[in-house]
Amino acid sequence: MPPKRRIDPASGRAALTEWAANPDAAPRPVLATAVRYLLEELSIAHPGGSVEVRIPPFGVGQLVEGLRHTRGTPPNVVETDAQTFLRLASGDLGWDEALAAGRVSVSGTRADLSSFLPLF
Repeated sequence: MPPKRRIDPASGRAALTEWAANPDAAPRPVLATAVRYLLEELSIAHPGGSVEVRIPPFGVGQLVEGLRHTRGTPPNVVETDAQTFLRLASGDLGWDEALAAGRVSVSGTRADLSSFLPLF
């Protein structure tokens, strides 16, 4: 079953459009909406619970089929900041480039999201 939407798709797309127009000056509420929307889209496209994607302080998503964790630190974690996540999801930044620059922190054997990004 896909996750329940918390961000209206139209609002999410509007936030993405506003962010894309001026990524470095997007207001915090725009960043928050865009990140949460893309986390939902990623979770819908790749449902599951074996990988946790953390974008502090805006959100976290569970995705990729496989063993699901229930307590403590999950075995497969991807963590990055909002700007990096938005750039990865939009295709402005490549996965390997972000890893090499230290802009993405990964742990676990299933934490490679290169085949899932960009989203659109």
